[in-house]
Amino acid sequence: MKEGVHNTAHTSELVPPGRWPVEPDFWRLWLIGTIQFGVRWFEMLAIGIFVYQDTGSAFLVTLLTLLRVLPLALFGAFVGAAADVFEGRTILLLNTLVLLVTSVTIILLAYTDHLAIWHLALATFISGTIWSTDIPLRRLMIGRVVGAGRMAQAMVFDVGSSNATRMAGPAIGGAVLAAWGIGACFAVGAVLYLVAILAAVGIRYRNPVSAHGPGFLLRNILDALTLVRREKKLAGIFIITLIFNLFAWPCLSLIPVIGKDSLSLGPAGVGLLASMEGVGAIAGVLAVYFLVQPAHYAKLYVYSVLAYLTALMTFALLPVALLAGLALLITGLGGSGFAIAQSTLAFHAARPEMRGRMLGLLSVSIGTGPIGFLQVGLLADAVGAQLAIMIMGCEGLLALLLTRRYWREIRMGSD
Repeated sequence: MKEGVHNTAHTSELVPPGRWPVEPDFWRLWLIGTIQFGVRWFEMLAIGIFVYQDTGSAFLVTLLTLLRVLPLALFGAFVGAAADVFEGRTILLLNTLVLLVTSVTIILLAYTDHLAIWHLALATFISGTIWSTDIPLRRLMIGRVVGAGRMAQAMVFDVGSSNATRMAGPAIGGAVLAAWGIGACFAVGAVLYLVAILAAVGIRYRNPVSAHGPGFLLRNILDALTLVRREKKLAGIFIITLIFNLFAWPCLSLIPVIGKDSLSLGPAGVGLLASMEGVGAIAGVLAVYFLVQPAHYAKLYVYSVLAYLTALMTFALLPVALLAGLALLITGLGGSGFAIAQSTLAFHAARPEMRGRMLGLLSVSIGTGPIGFLQVGLLADAVGAQLAIMIMGCEGLLALLLTRRYWREIRMGSD
């Protein structure tokens, strides 16, 4: 049976790509990702509000956010190396079980009045650790299930659901927290994780499992790093990811500051302003789906970051809320284009036996985001939010210019 399923996935690469992925296993993997995305977003908001109300410390709120991102840098490379040799469905099922157990534990602590901040910090770190497996494991499985020819279309659906939950998740989390408390937020997550477990159990695809001696993970990681250094197209993909996560994405954390201090908006107005980035992200997914061919993903990848940085800098300077919202909408468009092209290009650029390792290194690159958050936060305290975004944007644009010889090598397909 395993061999038959594996051959089916291989054959799908030979079929002309259609608009809708037809493989049932893709939709199971998509559902698991959508659930994890959604729970992650509404838990982040609920935990942030709970911690701030309990401690009054903005630093602790930021620290918990960093604890969710940090595992990407710590574990992404090891997860990617393991994904190339271990059975993916089993790891995915165990991951979801861990998330379920974590949620149930927090529920029990909350309803027995024993919940402490360190419990939430630990739960956040565990959630971030599972998040570090998403690109090198779940998205690798998506690529193997649908085949390289349909990877681009599959990523449109996957990124689209991520953006949709980014809009809906915080609203759900805030409403549930206000009505029933932090325990109820984790209860909703637990129910959704049960659905994800059922979806994981139904996955039929099995990747071949290899036997390796001690130290194989480290050897695989070193092989992947050697390959990135040798091939400029791979180096270009990771360089663009680093630029985005060091200089672009962290600037979104200053939207509330700009909204309050520069645009004189109240809480509702700031919320509406921030949602414009999510609206742009959904519009970006639709635009890529209907207008962009996979052959153009390399240009989409680079120019999306350029548009993102330019729109952020424009947003920081605009004195009118409506115009600032339109600038954030363009930021969302760029973010969608970047995210869709990112996993697709990394998947195509590597040989099949190296794809897990490449996607693992991609997670490590994304995990550098906390460095950018620290930089923009320190800059904002020193020179103000507007100038901080301008400095970060200029740094990002300069980094793009200086690395031009690498990102010009980015293209679809592996040699």
